[in-house]
Amino acid sequence: MIKLSKGRMSAWIVALSVLFMIIQVYTMLRLPDLTSDLINNGVARGNITYIYHTGAWMAFYSLLSVLFGVANTYTSSVASQKLGMRLRRDIYDKVMGYSNEEFDKIGTSSLITRTSNDVVQIQNVVMMFLRLMIMSPIMLIAASVLAYGKSARLTEIFLVAIPVLILIIGVAMYYAVPLFKAMQKKTDRINLVFREGLTGVRVIRAFGRDQFEQDRFKEANQDFTQNAVKVFSIMSVIFPLVTLVMSGTNVGITWFGGHLIADQAMQVGDLVAFMTYAMQVLLSFMMLAMIFVMVPRAQASADRINELLQAQSTIKDPAASASASQTASLVFKNVGFKYTGAEDPALSGVTFSAKSGQTVAIIGGTGSGKSTLINLIPRFYDVTTGSIQVNSQNISDYKQENLRDLIALTPQKAILFTGTIRENLKYGNPQATDMELWHALDVAQASDFVKELVDGLDAHVEQGGDNFSGGQKQRLAIARALVKKAAIYIFDDSFSALDFKTDAKLRAALKTDPEIQKAVVVIVAQRISTVVDADTILVLEDGRMTGAGTHAELKKSNQAYQEIIDSQIRKGDQ
Repeated sequence: MIKLSKGRMSAWIVALSVLFMIIQVYTMLRLPDLTSDLINNGVARGNITYIYHTGAWMAFYSLLSVLFGVANTYTSSVASQKLGMRLRRDIYDKVMGYSNEEFDKIGTSSLITRTSNDVVQIQNVVMMFLRLMIMSPIMLIAASVLAYGKSARLTEIFLVAIPVLILIIGVAMYYAVPLFKAMQKKTDRINLVFREGLTGVRVIRAFGRDQFEQDRFKEANQDFTQNAVKVFSIMSVIFPLVTLVMSGTNVGITWFGGHLIADQAMQVGDLVAFMTYAMQVLLSFMMLAMIFVMVPRAQASADRINELLQAQSTIKDPAASASASQTASLVFKNVGFKYTGAEDPALSGVTFSAKSGQTVAIIGGTGSGKSTLINLIPRFYDVTTGSIQVNSQNISDYKQENLRDLIALTPQKAILFTGTIRENLKYGNPQATDMELWHALDVAQASDFVKELVDGLDAHVEQGGDNFSGGQKQRLAIARALVKKAAIYIFDDSFSALDFKTDAKLRAALKTDPEIQKAVVVIVAQRISTVVDADTILVLEDGRMTGAGTHAELKKSNQAYQEIIDSQIRKGDQ
């Protein structure tokens, strides 16, 4: 946690918080001594003036204690909340730089938990640290010294009370700490199941698996709940036991103190002050112990966050980015790729090239490696063997930001962001004019339905674009890619939700668009009709390129391509 706090907490705010806390402790420790003086020198002697005078000082110190307590709470809140804000910012920035491999390894649900729940745990402990962790030992030591000053003999009671408290809290920590650590992983599990249930709700309903998913969530929820019940049951036992010890200590102090007063070895006021100091000692010890119970859970959270911040992306940027050629080009040279932990490569021996104005289409069965090939171009993953060149430069010689500036990608799943159509279209080109936006919509065959909307380009887009149909979302995603001026346009099976007529119009519009004619177009598709006009069609089978050529050439010579044609003809797809 100390490592996470460095550079993310303001030193002067922490210093102010500690200063306010020290003043608060001082004022709190002055009150029992003043109470003692008031009883011994005021009440016992009937000195009303002294009572008023001492009472005024007690009121003054009480007011100071409240004021500096509020100031300490405020400054410690500012310090802890700003730490949380900066941690979330740094985690988000770090995660945005991850390659797909890191996302696959950690998982989205765990990333969400670490950014939210784990950060909150650290914030809480930092708040407790600035409020109590420093205050408790100071109060414990100072109150013990002052209590000893009032009566050395009565402090012997602490030799019994404190070991009993240590035993109670030690046993509780032994059983509670592992359960606290386990809660974070169980929170991950709940988030995973809940997120899958929300994102896949349509599939769940379509297959009638509502009860199965409810049982799955119930199991994860019960597991978390049982763990939480255990740990908080253990913690709940501590308070009545500690209260019992404190009450017993009070009884002991009153009993032995009464005998000391009877023997005139102690004054009544000193006994009252001693009892107050004793409570401060025991409460400080208890607060300190409670903090140490919470620290392991926060430390587990800190370890999980450190894991994110220290993780190094498998994709490294060069010191300086290469200068791209003005002419668009894409070259694959004997490219192979293997996912981490997989036995067989997802791609092997893929070789092809394309120049500006050319369209490369990729077709093949499910699991043939089409999307994997597409993900290698913007370096979402690094190739295992071979090399890829974009605009006459190896993609590993570009900085990722510069490489991706040359590429416009329409992913397999059309993703729209909350906002307006205009904001979504300008995502890759914030300087785009309305004329350019409408041109992109025209090419993507989306202008008709956008014009029908009341607000046009300013029409609201819900989360994930759920207020549009699948085909409309795809066309808007295609238009967003077209708005970006790129050297390579990639369409990863992004025509799948379009009818044949719209598909044909869109492809014809792409061929005649001046900007597209300057670029390389890569299309991944399942339908023959989508790829039939491509300059080069790559046929993938089990990660291998089994054919490359035009539609006419492959139709005559490639068996896999012929099988795809036959299957689609039989289905009336051509």
